Amino acid sequence: MRKKSSAYSENTIKNAFEDLLETYQIKDKYSEAALISSWERLLGKTIAKRTEKLFIKNRILYAELNSAALKHELNSSKEKILEIFEKEFGRKVITDLVLL
Repeated sequence: MRKKSSAYSENTIKNAFEDLLETYQIKDKYSEAALISSWERLLGKTIAKRTEKLFIKNRILYAELNSAALKHELNSSKEKILEIFEKEFGRKVITDLVLL
């Protein structure tokens, strides 16, 4: 028997997983959870350390920060942050970012 390449099996598993998410209509929830878990990786440890709480409601990401200076800085970079998430996930998982 010939062994299938790992790239083929990874692609097949990925497709099956995406089909599963679509079938159970949970793709949006999965994407939201993936976005929240990517916060530190995409924005860095410094921002993650000052983030108290993250949640998504009605496609709006709410980030509670414990630094007024950081909140001001991120507020001025909001569009860039939204672009980072859109580039990472290939579509708009969230439509806005609210800093608390």
